[in-house]
Amino acid sequence: MNNASSELDLQDFHPDRAAMMKDVMAGLTDSPKWLSSMYFYDERGSQLFDEICELPEYYPTRTEIQIVEDNIHEISDLLGPHAMLIEPGAGSAVKIRILLENMDDPAAYVPVEISREHLMASAEKLAEAFPGIEILPVCADFTSDFDLPEPSQPALRNIVYFPGSTIGNFDPEDAIDLLKVMHKLAGDGGAVLLGVDLEKDRDILVRAYNDATGVTAKFNLNVLDRLNRELGADFDRDAFRHEAVWNESRHRIEMHLFSEREQDVHIGGKTLHFDKGESIHTESSYKYTLDRFAKLAAQAGFTVEKAWTDARDMFSVQYLRPSD
Repeated sequence: MNNASSELDLQDFHPDRAAMMKDVMAGLTDSPKWLSSMYFYDERGSQLFDEICELPEYYPTRTEIQIVEDNIHEISDLLGPHAMLIEPGAGSAVKIRILLENMDDPAAYVPVEISREHLMASAEKLAEAFPGIEILPVCADFTSDFDLPEPSQPALRNIVYFPGSTIGNFDPEDAIDLLKVMHKLAGDGGAVLLGVDLEKDRDILVRAYNDATGVTAKFNLNVLDRLNRELGADFDRDAFRHEAVWNESRHRIEMHLFSEREQDVHIGGKTLHFDKGESIHTESSYKYTLDRFAKLAAQAGFTVEKAWTDARDMFSVQYLRPSD
């Protein structure tokens, strides 16, 4: 099949401005204040995250790629022939290339991404690189229900591919809900292949989210620029600073934007007051043991059939099959 980039058919379920405003205001009027990490990923934010993945301090990307490359034959055998690959939060779709190059006749690839521009750019590159594979992009919030496109050649099974440490961005109860969404996407006879970051030395974790060159700080602060541009807010990004801290009791890294001074910010017809030192909690990244994640997956109806790790047990790639 010829799948030229000009022929890509986008299914667009991107949330509208009103939904974004409602969600943002719910977080910023709460105590303590918070924002969904989903709003990091406009076009600029997605580009900055790609830069983060190349940083020497940021171990997850290169470690996960090495795990997949070292075990690709076993992974490919488990995924099986003529499967449709569904990737929520596809981003630049870099890691999927390893699977597409090694799987047995994949039926189609469905990248799902909230940033429309980033989604189409990466989908077009993949269409050029893999002209024999049908690429079916979907612009949507992958945490909510959305309709899957139908491939022109029926797939034998659905594989949900969720690489990186994104599952760790969700509180455990929300991670269970997301895994249930994946359970539905996988359907009868399907499976999930996902990355799970593991607990490790605290200093390694803190450095990974407070890089020396400040790319992660730019990524975090970019969310304020987005709120100014898309929701008419008047955040002064120079009046906030990025910091990532390790929360031992909750097994997670937390990213915050701390107010450098007492200030008021206007958004959605409301005035939000910030005390000096007050923060907006913008992201959590939970770190798991293999046993603790297996128990979490079980609550969503999955059994961990196989988990691969690197030599230092920094990261894991896990194959989940429905247990009910």
